[in-house]
Amino acid sequence: MPNPWTGIGNPYTRQEVVDRFNATLKRGEPLIVAGAGTGISAKFIERGGADMIIIYNSGRFRMMGHGSTCGLMAYGDANEIAMEIGEYEVLPVVNEIPVVCGVHASDPRRRMWHWLGKVKDMGFSGVNNFPTHTIVDGHFRQVLEETGMSVKKEFEMIGLARRMDLFSIVYVATPEEAVEMAKQGADCIIAHVGTTVGGSIGVTNAVVSWDHTVARTQEIIDAASQVRKDIFFLTHGGPINTPKDVEYILGKTSAHGFVGASSLERMGVEESLTNLTKEFKKVPFKQ
Repeated sequence: MPNPWTGIGNPYTRQEVVDRFNATLKRGEPLIVAGAGTGISAKFIERGGADMIIIYNSGRFRMMGHGSTCGLMAYGDANEIAMEIGEYEVLPVVNEIPVVCGVHASDPRRRMWHWLGKVKDMGFSGVNNFPTHTIVDGHFRQVLEETGMSVKKEFEMIGLARRMDLFSIVYVATPEEAVEMAKQGADCIIAHVGTTVGGSIGVTNAVVSWDHTVARTQEIIDAASQVRKDIFFLTHGGPINTPKDVEYILGKTSAHGFVGASSLERMGVEESLTNLTKEFKKVPFKQ
């Protein structure tokens, strides 16, 4: 149903978002979910026909001209930044599609049930686990796991969101994480294969191959599907950057669609502003 106070738009119940996603697939369209760090990005992403918008703290850094990985660093309160972008920039201008809030679940200063209540009251229709420790590896990941900042906090947050009737769309990097998210009731699982390539601040050396991307994505899908059959699966990151790339990965896996943050928001701004400025500079000037 539409917003009970305004008659249109957010917030949606969990089941309403599920129904919207199923309707998109029934029309023969892929699910396209976009990250937005500014109101103007969200406004025109919606106009382009996206199925959902996710607000990440990384979106603010991305639109400041910095790498998305800033969102994983101690450069601000991740939860507060996402809430602020949603309240003051995105939710006021998005008229109809669901908007989801990125939640840093391991933040020790917050009672997650209380914070998710605020997320819901603000008008978000769901949650996403970002910043996520699933994309941290090596020795530092082990330190996080052993010192109270485990990825288990993210699993628990998603379980809580399910009980609070919030749609959940989650990042995972391994089949094992996908299984745990499925057990907690995640509605949509994103196979995150690494930082997106390309553009002015995409990775150039820390890249993964297409073979790895396809294999890991399908492994994640297969693992979670053994737990539940009602999960939506999306692809993200690594070499997946353009519509042609998305067409390729969807043809090679059983994913239902794609999540684009840098691929949609940053790349669109970089290319269009550069080319438009060049066109203005070509205007003849007579002295």
